[in-house]
Amino acid sequence: MLSASFVAGLAALSLGLSCGAVAAGEEAQLLGALNAYRAQVQSCAGEAAGELPPLSADPRLIQPAGVVGDLQAALSRSGYPMVDAQAITLSGPRDAPAAMEMLRQSFCQVVLAPQYVDVGIHHVGRDWRVVLARPLLGGKLGDWQAEGRKLLDAVNAARAQARQCGSQPFAAAAPLSWSEVLGAAAQGHSRAMANGNFFAHQDRDGYTPSDRAELAGYQGRQVGENIAAALDGASRVVDGWLASPAHCANLMNPQFSELGAAYAVDPKSAAGIYWTALFGAP
Repeated sequence: MLSASFVAGLAALSLGLSCGAVAAGEEAQLLGALNAYRAQVQSCAGEAAGELPPLSADPRLIQPAGVVGDLQAALSRSGYPMVDAQAITLSGPRDAPAAMEMLRQSFCQVVLAPQYVDVGIHHVGRDWRVVLARPLLGGKLGDWQAEGRKLLDAVNAARAQARQCGSQPFAAAAPLSWSEVLGAAAQGHSRAMANGNFFAHQDRDGYTPSDRAELAGYQGRQVGENIAAALDGASRVVDGWLASPAHCANLMNPQFSELGAAYAVDPKSAAGIYWTALFGAP
C-alpha cells in the first residue's frame, strides 16, 4: 500500500525498542540511497530532474510508521519550524533497497522536489514513514551582493583544502575573485527562479548558464553554474554543494578563477529562496 499526504500525517509518539540498531541501520541506508538518487540527473514523470544537494537528517521529523494523525501538529510539538512538509507512507518493503525502489517508482516528484532539504525516516517491520520538509528561513539576510560575497568566501575556504568529490579527487585550488558581471547574471537567474517558481539551470526562455553570462556581457571562455533552494545562508548552501559530487566538482574546478553569486526570495514560491553561483574562466 502506498500513500502520500501534504502536511498530513500522524500523532507524535515516543519511539520504542522496535526502533533498534537494525532499524536505525535500515533508515540510514535508505537516507543514503535517497541522497545518491538526488545527486544524479533523473527522469521523473516524463521530465528531467537535475542534481540536488543531499537531504539532512533531522530527528524532529522522525514520525512513527503506521500511525495516522496531523503531521503539522506533530512537527509543531517536536519543535520543527515547518513551512512545508510531506509524509510518505510505505507498507510492504522488506528492506531499504526495496523501500527506495518504491519511492523511485511512485514518489519521484516528492523526493526530487528541491524545496525539501530535511528528512526524517522511521520504519517498523515492513511499514515505513518518510517525512520531507522545508523549514522556515532563519535570520536576516543582507542584500544579494553582500550574501553573494559571503558565498564567495565560503567557496574559497572550501577550495583551499584538497577534497574528494564523489570518486574524483581534487587538489586545493586557487581562490576565486568576484565578478560583477557574473554576479548580475546570477542575480537575474535567482530572481527568475523565485518569481517563476522553478528550479533549473535552463530558464523559462530556454537560456543556459553560458547564454545568460554572455547576455550579461561576460567574455570568459568557460562558465559553470551551481544552484540551490530553500537554504537560508551561504554556508549552508556551500555545505550542500560540497556533499553533492557534481556541485562539489564545479566548485573545486581549478580552471575557474571568477565567481558571481546571488539569492532571491519570493514567499509565494515553493522553495522561498533560490541561490545561483556562476563560475567563470576569462
